[in-house]
Amino acid sequence: MKKNNYQGVLQQPIGSGFDATSTAAEVIRGINLAGKIVIVTGGNAGIGLETTKILAAAGATVIVPARDMEKAKKNLQGIPNVELERMDLINPDSIDAFAEKFLASGRPLHLLINNAGIMWVPLRRDSRGIESQLATNHLGQFQLAAKLWPALKNANGARVINVSSFGHQMSAFNFEDPNFEHREYDTLLGYGQSKTASNLFALELDNRGQEFNIRAYSLHPGSVYGTDLGREEPIALFQKMGTYDADGIIKKEVASKLKTIPQGAATTVWCAVSPLLNTIGGVYCEDSDIAALDTGAIEHKYNEPSTLRGVQPYALDEDSAKRLWTLSEEMTGLTFHTQ
Repeated sequence: MKKNNYQGVLQQPIGSGFDATSTAAEVIRGINLAGKIVIVTGGNAGIGLETTKILAAAGATVIVPARDMEKAKKNLQGIPNVELERMDLINPDSIDAFAEKFLASGRPLHLLINNAGIMWVPLRRDSRGIESQLATNHLGQFQLAAKLWPALKNANGARVINVSSFGHQMSAFNFEDPNFEHREYDTLLGYGQSKTASNLFALELDNRGQEFNIRAYSLHPGSVYGTDLGREEPIALFQKMGTYDADGIIKKEVASKLKTIPQGAATTVWCAVSPLLNTIGGVYCEDSDIAALDTGAIEHKYNEPSTLRGVQPYALDEDSAKRLWTLSEEMTGLTFHTQ
């Protein structure tokens, strides 16, 4: 019988045996991925690079689509079982070209890990006029999954993993003005709604994919030290959050509580390989387990990273998930047939 996570009915920790300190290497221990084909967007930097290394070491063939080919070549050098391809998530034609090349190979796709994303950037729009965080963090994922759907079905046991964020709590999805055409642009709201969209997309994708043995998940990797994701955001914003001092330096007491990159990649890898999720999908995960539903009892403090947890009910709402699917088709100009 098909089960889904609409309204968060499955959204509770299951006692995975792992926690916030677990690393990607620990959660994959004992699992052999020989013969599995994996795509990791943004798999050449930060937690994406760690994800690539760990999955490749377990025997998977990992395809890394990248925008900056020279940077990617340098970062991926010496890692076995890796293929590098060109793709820019904010460019629809680039997504199509990458997907068409992969489909032409005739290979199944066992894992699609939508890891790439941008955060807290100034107002920019893509060639369609769509705000860049929404275009990259959600619509790019949506288009890529739609184009690769035949290969996911051919795997007869695939998973799609969306690397989302606690940042989804900054904003529900604004269906009235998702593209900031009639309201003042706020980068935090843009980021928040793009990550809420990533959660809603995984929720609905899982519901539609179950009959083809395709499951989908979204996740918060944790607050991770050593990535360059927030490189464009003014230090003043981090100071306002209480994480940086007056000189623009991260506070030692905050830095000491952040996850390492191997810890930051753990939840992605857990969602990709854990047998505990064989019959569960559409859930939002964190700390290598299913996250708790945030009904208002969790006090969040940005200078206490361990409190940045839980998933908002609006990010697991059935009506919103279905509405977003339709809107995403309209904004991308494609029809995502899951039959």
